[in-house]
Amino acid sequence: MFLTLPTLLTLSRIVAIPIIVLIFYLPISSFVANLTATVLFIAFALTDWLDGYLARRLNQTSAFGAFLDPVADKFLVCASLLILVHLQRIDVFVALIIIGREIAISALREWMARIGASKSVAVHMLGKLKTTAQMVAIPFLLYDHHLLGLFHTRLLGQVLLWIAAVLTIWSMVYYLQKAGPEIRARVRDV
Repeated sequence: MFLTLPTLLTLSRIVAIPIIVLIFYLPISSFVANLTATVLFIAFALTDWLDGYLARRLNQTSAFGAFLDPVADKFLVCASLLILVHLQRIDVFVALIIIGREIAISALREWMARIGASKSVAVHMLGKLKTTAQMVAIPFLLYDHHLLGLFHTRLLGQVLLWIAAVLTIWSMVYYLQKAGPEIRARVRDV
């Protein structure tokens, strides 16, 4: 069955992108826009955990779902970073680091899968830490107000996003090292 509940939850992350973008163009106060975008981002980001849990629990895992899940995550994160650059809440450099790495590692994984060596670039804990840092930083940056009168969320979000950028580079180096022997072997064959 193609459209299972887990797959629909995954697709919801892609559908969320124009909705979150549109919020910032509505004639509403910046606080309402920020709060609404933050709540939506958190809700849709939680579907990443939920779709995987349900797919395993309901025995509805599929090759399509395994393909679509990381694609939906990357779309949601990259679109959110572009929104934040547009809103001048993050530096374009940090967005380029994260988006560039996503493109590079996705291409590397695709190539490694074609040559039958996809296990050498399997998801690692560094990648999971990077994703976690991004998924926590982005809501703080979208909210962009004081939280509980204690601190302004933009500063914490920017720090977390730079941590994510460092983890992004670190994980990319790790994946390239793991794929290195296969890359060198293929280059020698050319």
